[in-house]
Amino acid sequence: QVQLVESGGGLVQAGGSLRLSCAASGGTFSSYTVGWFRQAPGKEREFVAATSWSGGMTHYADSVKGRSTISRDNAKNTVYLQMNSLKPEDTAVYYCAAKTGGLAVGGNRYNYWGQGTQVTVSS
Repeated sequence: QVQLVESGGGLVQAGGSLRLSCAASGGTFSSYTVGWFRQAPGKEREFVAATSWSGGMTHYADSVKGRSTISRDNAKNTVYLQMNSLKPEDTAVYYCAAKTGGLAVGGNRYNYWGQGTQVTVSS
């Protein structure tokens, strides 16, 4: 059983940057694929980015590609999402999630979820 805790959210002006962290405990974190998802008010949850267990493979949603970088430090049981050039439309609660097996963009493929961290981008 893996427990996930997100941190690093906050209020930032458009054009700014944030680094989100997803800290894991329990289980063998280094064997899990980890994804970031977000959900804005009134909208469905959407995929943001994912990294394989080794960090050697990553995948991004078109909406954040080129502005965001997902990385992981398995020694620290932590996955990061660096977000740059933030836009008001990036405002959402950001969740990290973990799964066994390969990369996936569907949230229903992930078994473990954190509680989320709020990101608000002001214009």
